[in-house]
Amino acid sequence: MATKTISLEIDAYERLRTAKKPGESFSAVVRRAVFPEDPPTGAFLLDVYARRASRVSAEYLESVEAAAAHDAIPDDPWTS
Repeated sequence: MATKTISLEIDAYERLRTAKKPGESFSAVVRRAVFPEDPPTGAFLLDVYARRASRVSAEYLESVEAAAAHDAIPDDPWTS
C-alpha cells in the first residue's frame, strides 16, 4: 500500500496519539475519525433537545427562572 508523509503540529499529533488504541495504526485512527461537514447550529441543538425527553422537570426550570429574576447584578463583576 502506498504511503504519504505528513507534518502535524504538536497539539494535533497529541490528539491523534491520544485517540489511538493499543495496536492501532495512525491510519486506522484517521479512518475512524468523524469530521462533521458543518458545525452544529443553535436550531440543530434545539431540535435535538426537543426530540429527547428532558430529565429536568418543568417545575425545576421555573424555579431556576424565578431565582434568576431576583438575582442582583453585582456592581463589580470581577469580585463577589
